[in-house]
Amino acid sequence: MSVALTVAHYPIAADGAVELVVDEAHFRRVVLEGMLRARVSLDIATADFKAMLVPEPGRSGRSARSIVRILADLAGPKIRLGELVGGQVECRQGEEVRFVRGGVASAADELVCTYERLLDELAPGDRIMLADGTVSLIVEQVTAADARCRVVQPGTVRTRQGVNLPGVQISLPALSDTDRNHAVWAAQAGVDYVSLSFVRAPQEVLELKQLLRRHGSHARVVAKIEKPEAVHRMEEIVQAADAVMVARGDMGVEIDIARVPVVQKQIVAACRRHHKPVIIATQMLDSMQHARQPTRAEASDVANAILDGCDACMLSGETAVGEHPRAAVEMMNRIALATEPLLAEREPQGQEAVAIEDLHEVTRAVVHGVQFIARRLGARLLVVATHSGATALALSKQRTGLPILAVTDNQAALRQMCLYWGVTPLAGAPARDSAKILAHATAWGVEKGFLASGDRLIFVSGIGLAAAGHNMLVVHEIA
Repeated sequence: MSVALTVAHYPIAADGAVELVVDEAHFRRVVLEGMLRARVSLDIATADFKAMLVPEPGRSGRSARSIVRILADLAGPKIRLGELVGGQVECRQGEEVRFVRGGVASAADELVCTYERLLDELAPGDRIMLADGTVSLIVEQVTAADARCRVVQPGTVRTRQGVNLPGVQISLPALSDTDRNHAVWAAQAGVDYVSLSFVRAPQEVLELKQLLRRHGSHARVVAKIEKPEAVHRMEEIVQAADAVMVARGDMGVEIDIARVPVVQKQIVAACRRHHKPVIIATQMLDSMQHARQPTRAEASDVANAILDGCDACMLSGETAVGEHPRAAVEMMNRIALATEPLLAEREPQGQEAVAIEDLHEVTRAVVHGVQFIARRLGARLLVVATHSGATALALSKQRTGLPILAVTDNQAALRQMCLYWGVTPLAGAPARDSAKILAHATAWGVEKGFLASGDRLIFVSGIGLAAAGHNMLVVHEIA
């Protein structure tokens, strides 16, 4: 049973104008290799692809969403280059290039961008990173008409490539009008998770949550931590978000790349403390964009992310524009399967994970006790009756090594629990009907091969002596 999830990224169009055609049959084949959740960049996804994932009301047929859960990605305050002369500019070492106002360049040495106030917020000495950090400029002079920059790291930049401004405070809103429209679409389509790029403060996460709720959505919000401001306010952002993505691509441009591994571990630890799912993203199997096998370092990167406690590993370019998307998903799954047994051999990790305030004190005590009881009695399966999924997530964060069956009558929670490590969501009776849930879970465990005669399962439910919290713990032996 693979319990570290694979998230594949399907933006449909690469930066620039290259079109990647992904049909429904291809998408389903990739799912069969172990992909459980797909990230879709709404700013460049085609209408046809969005319809394939989440069909319009009244459309007949099964969508891909019936087998894979959707993470819709909002661009956030992303700055891109505008229309360049000839579509590209060669930035040579030591030469001067100019950022000018407007969205369309008129000379070969001019750069333009999508952020109208760029010249108002730049100052001499500021650093400008272009094309995923491969080209670097230093601002030398700023006037009302242009910003003159010196090339300190040469390369070619192209229309619509990204612009990063490490350390520069920009006044772009967290959600553009386009982002708001995309969020409304996600709410109406019943998307499970919505991620926000370039988060700078917890208030931005809360703003997106409020927008989704106003449109009747129960979607969870994923905060992408990639800017220095977000790293500084990591704890607050983790607390505000429903889940977190360690977005290493832009993070490696916005902060010193040497710090990225340490910051990644700090974010994963913060998410463990606050019971938040965490996704590790970018270049995990990057060489598989062209090769059929990853490098040894890439395989180690995936394994170490799992051992650190991440809930999902995300593929990006490997599936968005790579030559071997199916092989990349299969390889990610193989590495997870080879790594996860080591987690079960570790000592219990519950003390740190349950010492938080967002669970009822009775539930916290039960969650903390489950892992010790399970180890002592050699239980084979952990079953939790849950409505919101919060207790299932808390149990997931213990990393007991036991498969967790989360039974719920809440359709939103059923879909959202797909992101929780080691958790299999199962539709069932209301949480208060413990007898039915236990019988249903036992039958499921036997059918799937988790349980046999004489095996024990642990059942956690909210029906018991206390007024609130999951307070009933039953050890059930299979006849």
